[in-house]
Amino acid sequence: MSRWQARLFNRIQQMAMHIKKDDMVQVIAGDHKGTTGKVLRVMQDENKVIIQGINLAKKHVKPSRKSPSGGRINIEQPIHVSNVLPINPKTSKASRVHFEIGSNGGKLRVAEDGTKISVIRHPKKK
Repeated sequence: MSRWQARLFNRIQQMAMHIKKDDMVQVIAGDHKGTTGKVLRVMQDENKVIIQGINLAKKHVKPSRKSPSGGRINIEQPIHVSNVLPINPKTSKASRVHFEIGSNGGKLRVAEDGTKISVIRHPKKK
């Protein structure tokens, strides 16, 4: 199987992620366990997310227009999506989610206690 065939095969098998950009999430495993933050980026191909202010690493940069003095900057490193849970807006606690199809045909993300967290796919207009 060639590289592009493998990439296409992986995309076909991907399901909906339980985390979206701009979600508030809590880290449930690893060095930053218990901390919360906002999702800056979701890397669906790699099953990883980047969370604001969590899992920071130092990067050495040369002087440039963006950073005239150069030096060391902090960069957020990715965390595997299985190590984070979205925060339920009703209870302000991390909770598992599942997906439901609404009566109008839209796809919803629902927390364990039944609270609707967000709409994943809007219903099709007829």
